[in-house]
Amino acid sequence: MPLPTFLFLILAVIVAAGLSIALVQMTGASLVWLGLFALLAAWGVRGLKWL
Repeated sequence: MPLPTFLFLILAVIVAAGLSIALVQMTGASLVWLGLFALLAAWGVRGLKWL
């Protein structure tokens, strides 16, 4: 994988994490819900492997 692509992926993950935490904080929801959503999203993405 080329270095610029790798660095872009790292940046995208950091930005997505920051935006999701900011969204949870603005809505007043618990970080537990964010963790649960992250686990469910990871499970769903892993399920795409079987398609």
